[in-house]
Amino acid sequence: MIDKTIPIQAISLLALLIIFSPGNGVAADLSWETEWERTVKAAEQEGQVVVYKISGDTEWQAFQKKYPKIKVVLVPGGAAQIQQRILAERRAGKFLADVVRLGGGTTTTLYKAKALDPITPAFILPEVKDTSKWLEGKHHFNDVENQYVFAYAAVPLHLLGYNQKLVDPQSLRSYGDLLEPKWKGKITIKDPREPGGGSPLLFLYQNPQLGPEYIKKLFTVAGLTFIRDERQQTDWIASGKFPIALTAKATEVEEAKKQGLPVDVLDAHAFKKDGVGLEAGGTMVALVNKAPHPNAAKVLLNWFLSREGQMTVQKTGPDEPNQNSLRDDIPKEHLPAPLQRQKGAKYIRLWGPEVWDRTGIRDLVIELTK
Repeated sequence: MIDKTIPIQAISLLALLIIFSPGNGVAADLSWETEWERTVKAAEQEGQVVVYKISGDTEWQAFQKKYPKIKVVLVPGGAAQIQQRILAERRAGKFLADVVRLGGGTTTTLYKAKALDPITPAFILPEVKDTSKWLEGKHHFNDVENQYVFAYAAVPLHLLGYNQKLVDPQSLRSYGDLLEPKWKGKITIKDPREPGGGSPLLFLYQNPQLGPEYIKKLFTVAGLTFIRDERQQTDWIASGKFPIALTAKATEVEEAKKQGLPVDVLDAHAFKKDGVGLEAGGTMVALVNKAPHPNAAKVLLNWFLSREGQMTVQKTGPDEPNQNSLRDDIPKEHLPAPLQRQKGAKYIRLWGPEVWDRTGIRDLVIELTK
């Protein structure tokens, strides 16, 4: 008679096969955990990670504290300076940077120069891979291939500064109100052909409710005046010479208000029926290719985009850049009101290849200023 009993060893083996089958989450979890541990160990052997960056240091310091065996080497500078430095180094055959944090224009230049690696293959942590944690349920990119330049934070675009004595903010409820005869010749805008001057016109151009036709009216009906210096623009608001400004630097106006000048910035959502600009200024992160410390770069990037990392990025304080992470699974209540995104608001994203292709707006400005 054949013994039909199954040996205990066979049962145990069968159970293990079921647990670690390809469709089982446990196997997947162990897979990423194993890869993460291996990557961290390799990163610690590399010993450091080099970050070329603009703005704050708090998040990098927090990473250093969490991973003391990976020295964070920071190379600060202006966006244009960092871009030029990286390209010059590469022409000389030097590959020193691992990670860059820059704005949309400079990262676009690096992308076009083929100086970057795809970023998504570097994602290891499940919470970083999980797109449902991010705004609109997706990862946001600034490049046409949606894989090289990651946009991790954005704030509502505050672009209208005004003189508190001469302008009643309650009378401004839409961009159409700027076309009223009383404001003709009294509005300035940063020259979009100047560095950093694109945001106001870019927003108006990209907004399907406004677009080129509205911009034409601003030039012809409202009689816009171009300026090149934001400080001069703020001075003119305060003096009343030009009491309204479409500004690329609301921070200049806010600082003047703190000094007691009669200026203020209109809340970004005051014109929300026309749409609200959402700007990722200086909040792009990317992996440089031919990086000297590729494993350390992966560890830093995964931590940076994790919930913990983005909460550190989003901290506020006198030395913080005041950013609103595009992760929606972290608290926002502590952020200053101007940084808050409102539920139900229609946002016009000011990043992505269609935004950084300035051909349309540049040709329009040339046409209108002939």
